[in-house]
Amino acid sequence: MYAKLRPFEPHRWKTAHVGHPCVHFDDVSAIPFVSNIAGVAEYQHRARTRAGDLDTFVTVTPAVPGYESYCRETLRLGSPRHLVAEPAGSPSAVARACLKKRTRAELIETARNGGGLTLHPYMGIEEVWELASVISADSHTPVCVIGPPPPVNWVANDKALFDELVSRVLGREWLVETRIARDAEGIRMNLHALAQRHTRVGLKRTRCASAMGNAVFDSTELLEDPRRLEQAVDDFLQKTEWPRGEEVLSVAWLNASASPSTQLWIPPLGHGIPRLEGIYEQVLRGQEGVFVGSRPSTLPDAVNRSLGSSALQVAAALQELGFAGRCSFDHLVTGELEGDFEVVFSECNGRWGGTSTPMSLLDRIKPGPRPSYRAQDVLLPKLAGAKLQDLLRPLDELLFRTDSGQGRFVLYNVGPLAGHGKFDVISIGTDPEDAERGVLEILPKRLGL
Repeated sequence: MYAKLRPFEPHRWKTAHVGHPCVHFDDVSAIPFVSNIAGVAEYQHRARTRAGDLDTFVTVTPAVPGYESYCRETLRLGSPRHLVAEPAGSPSAVARACLKKRTRAELIETARNGGGLTLHPYMGIEEVWELASVISADSHTPVCVIGPPPPVNWVANDKALFDELVSRVLGREWLVETRIARDAEGIRMNLHALAQRHTRVGLKRTRCASAMGNAVFDSTELLEDPRRLEQAVDDFLQKTEWPRGEEVLSVAWLNASASPSTQLWIPPLGHGIPRLEGIYEQVLRGQEGVFVGSRPSTLPDAVNRSLGSSALQVAAALQELGFAGRCSFDHLVTGELEGDFEVVFSECNGRWGGTSTPMSLLDRIKPGPRPSYRAQDVLLPKLAGAKLQDLLRPLDELLFRTDSGQGRFVLYNVGPLAGHGKFDVISIGTDPEDAERGVLEILPKRLGL
């Protein structure tokens, strides 16, 4: 592993880079099937939630009119520079777009003026590190990446590789029962074997996000007819455009008592230990468990301690391998939450995401202990075609304002609003139930829906 990291050494994040201008961008192009998520091309504007004074954030689509004013004046998120780059193929490929002539020249000039540059991407993919190398060479300044080099990035974000890491650090008992195969016949055999042991089973592609590469099956139905199991596997492989020879996970699909996540920040090795920044309950939809939101954990202390302790041990192992930056782990808790329970890891997200983004945003605008809140995707098709003002105006005094520290709702990721009636919201409440009521009752009522 360490030999594989050597080519990336000049651009690895070190404390020496503190003080250089920072460039934020969210490039999700390396994750399969995100194009199936409504409005995902506009998710790149989530980078704005991390940016502040003297920073730059880059997108390939323009900001929603009025959103920058909302970020500056209502949320007091500072005044970063926004560069809109020329697309380089997919609108999600922001790192590639940064290499286009005009944006590249802007970033080179920024690096020269600042004595260097720090790139803070959504995820440490190959294109990000290529961008760092190009800007450094052209500006003759040091350029670093807050994120893991690609070999370590994929240890975290590839489900098969992450399973191996957890097994080595904690033992197989900390994982969902999993079997891995690289050919269709092996996948069928694995799924059949698990179906004989578990009520429900699933298939997972290794590098997908938000359950986009998952499928769940009732074991009884699969075992009733061998042709049904064969067809289920074939349909999954075709639907997910499986490249022959790539690993596919067959997994036990457990009846979980809770599906929490642990949120961590991992400094570069030698510059501090990993920090557990929060434990969250995920809001999931459908039997595949598609992520739609989260809230701070209300689980028993014993469960939280087990989650936190195990997460920090795995995070320390990732740090030893060279991981740095934002990371989260998804878990399942089975059994009795107040009694005999078991915690297992289901996957890792070595990147920014749907829980860490609102968590970090709320920490910026409301210092101190986090309040009860719920962050969630809101999809209201009747709002398709709406403008940001169509949200801000009716919510009015319920909008959270940083200067007063008062209000209930924080809006972000508003790019998909016009095309899909979709946006993200943080609902702050006096307790978890009140925060949930904000999303499910108060918000729709205020919007006249």
